Amino acid sequence: MVLRAARARRIATATAFGGGGITLLGATTVGLLYLQARMAVHAIGFTKWQPPKADGVYGQGTGTPLLFAMMGDSTAAGFAVADALETPGSMLASGIAAVADRPVRLRRVAKVGATSADLHEQVEKLRRRKRAPDLAVVFIGANDVIRRMRPADSVRHLQEVVRELVGMGTAVVVGTCPDLGTVQPIGQPLRYIARRASRQLAAAQTIGVIEAGGRTVSLGNLLAEDFLARPDEMFGPDRFHPSARGYAHAAAAVLPSACAALGLLPDLADRLEPAPDEDVLPVHRAAVAAAESGGSEVSRARVAGRERGPRGRWATLMRRRPRTEEVATTPPVAVEDDDTAEHEVTGSSAAG
Repeated sequence: MVLRAARARRIATATAFGGGGITLLGATTVGLLYLQARMAVHAIGFTKWQPPKADGVYGQGTGTPLLFAMMGDSTAAGFAVADALETPGSMLASGIAAVADRPVRLRRVAKVGATSADLHEQVEKLRRRKRAPDLAVVFIGANDVIRRMRPADSVRHLQEVVRELVGMGTAVVVGTCPDLGTVQPIGQPLRYIARRASRQLAAAQTIGVIEAGGRTVSLGNLLAEDFLARPDEMFGPDRFHPSARGYAHAAAAVLPSACAALGLLPDLADRLEPAPDEDVLPVHRAAVAAAESGGSEVSRARVAGRERGPRGRWATLMRRRPRTEEVATTPPVAVEDDDTAEHEVTGSSAAG
């Protein structure tokens, strides 16, 4: 774990100073991986779905609706399900509304095929609105691995976007890179390399997001066991994207952190002592532990009133194993057509 934490910290350092040379995949494996990737794409096939439109107001209650933005890639958009209520944005909006006893307006700007570099465009779409979102949830990272983007570049883009959102007064929760090693059409050794690259990026993402003022939830290991044990149930028809049940697992993992970010649950940083399922660690160690413990939240912490110690920023690691039934989806009160949203038709080989 110490070596993995050191590597995650090196990626974060390269992000801060613009360093290069850190890549996810070695050049000696490119030929084999290219052939395996082509075979995987052929096995997965192509899809012609469009993400269902899910923008609208969810939940009941009084008061001005909370504004909630869903950002990221095809998993954030809910690609490969037909019903808008089965998308992670809808599930989260309904869950937040139930906890807050207040309506929630969902604005989805996620784009199929997006990498971390595409998040800047999504922020600009949010800026065009009169009011900044109260909360932004970001699912990103799979395409960064698939397209072999340098981790330092991926984290830099994500960190810049999180910092910009926080500056707008928006609370940010990032669902870090999923475990691509669970995709069955991907064979060995590509599956092992994809898993290692996914966890490496997830740990580096966590460091960058915490430094920028957001919080993260690890999705990779949380979903890996269920996806490997019940692939027919957890994957959609393309065997790449999650099914409705798979999306529900992801939403259940993120919901407590989303509520905490909005102040609907106690802030972990204000606790004098950590709970039994919490640890206060240097952020690079918390990041690696979270990447290997699905459902874990990492957020800022203070020790003796200080945010930093001799090994860097303090972070709280909270381990959760959410149940799917924790997310109850309710139909939107009103669905609005969003002519600025991206609804792309794409093949699953470009997805994530």
